[in-house]
Amino acid sequence: MGVKLHRKLHPSHALAGSFLTLILLGTIFLLLPWSSKSGHVHFLDALFTATSATCVTGLTVLDTGSDWTLLGKLVILGLIQLGGLGIMTFSTFFAYVFSRKLSIRNRVLIERSIAGGPMSHLGKLLLMIIGGTITIESIGAVILTVRFSADYSLQKSIFLGIFHSVSAFCNAGFSLFSTSLMGYKQDPIINITVILLIIIGGLGFWVLFDLKNLFRKKRRYSTLSFHSKIVLTQSAILIAAGFFALFFFEWNNTMHDLSLPGKFLASLFQSVTARTAGFNTIDISNLTNSSLLVLIILMLIGASPGSCGGGIKTTTFTVLMAMNFSRLRDQRQVRLFNRGIPESIISKSLGIAFFWLVAVTTASLVLLVIEHPAIPKMEGRAFFLDVLFESFSAMGTVGLSMGITPLLSDLGKIIIIILMYIGRIGPVTMALAIAGTRPARYKYAEESFLVG
Repeated sequence: MGVKLHRKLHPSHALAGSFLTLILLGTIFLLLPWSSKSGHVHFLDALFTATSATCVTGLTVLDTGSDWTLLGKLVILGLIQLGGLGIMTFSTFFAYVFSRKLSIRNRVLIERSIAGGPMSHLGKLLLMIIGGTITIESIGAVILTVRFSADYSLQKSIFLGIFHSVSAFCNAGFSLFSTSLMGYKQDPIINITVILLIIIGGLGFWVLFDLKNLFRKKRRYSTLSFHSKIVLTQSAILIAAGFFALFFFEWNNTMHDLSLPGKFLASLFQSVTARTAGFNTIDISNLTNSSLLVLIILMLIGASPGSCGGGIKTTTFTVLMAMNFSRLRDQRQVRLFNRGIPESIISKSLGIAFFWLVAVTTASLVLLVIEHPAIPKMEGRAFFLDVLFESFSAMGTVGLSMGITPLLSDLGKIIIIILMYIGRIGPVTMALAIAGTRPARYKYAEESFLVG
């Protein structure tokens, strides 16, 4: 009976279940008296932390550096690593290493979690994911350790380097410093290293695999896959747009006391981290409303498919933009880079964006209703913006905060937990896990009506 249920289990159920299982296991470990310095953590706080770590979000209700013991921090680090790459990726990797082949079920699971569809060279891609992750995180850890050693003991510097390298590559945003990386806002080594780790981790494993072949086989940029071209181009545009917007809006605000190079670093860092990572070098609660809106847009778009990041994804945003430009030009076919985009991709992109916005809007509305009396210091428009920002951050698995997360009621924390979970597994997986994939056996007659 168990075998039959296992075989009938849909890949979407398996992916959603794997993250849920990891969250529950992480919660149990964080509830152990040896995991927290107080010796006792409220169940909901442990669940919130485990969800945030597994879903690589970074929102916290407890201070990661001061409230957790070494064991608690190691549990959080393990959840970040497993959650960032996906527990199914790890389990399938070990199965592939020992048997050198992938079952059809495992292939479908990995294709859904990494690429979203069928792909070749899956075995090689798995080896590259694990090997590349270890290599990149190790390099980042060494660089960060050397820099931290100027301020801390070697033992503490090593742990700081490893923790922040893994957290940055997995786009988690967890920091062992109470003020994230604000203490290093003008440090080029810390900033550039973390920026590169976030960007690499947010491109998606298939793009990294494509880039590896590009450099190893000395091919031209034009030989990259269509997917990689979209991801790389859109990522560069978003980073540049966010940089210039924050540089302009925060010049005389949060960055007024920084040198010109410092303002460049702070603007670039926040533009990169806002789309999925959650670290910050400037005080988010003091940003102008214009900057907050820019960050909300970046959090909405997020990282790229098959990466550790969330959001509707760069490719989805690109497809929606291309569709609008094509419609404005009265072109029947949606085109991008001299290629036509299939209607199935357009429909899927519209569905993802709609599901995402409905979920985050609904959650924001509920939070506004239940939390307003509970947080008397934040009223009116400021409170609305804080709640909206927090909801987008949770759904985008970003982790940037206006500071209201620890002040939320139990019900408010549960809503944020649900948003983080949906944001990590993705709207499509969530919808399929709930509704299933039974195809329609018949088609209704079509009827025209006015829109717009």
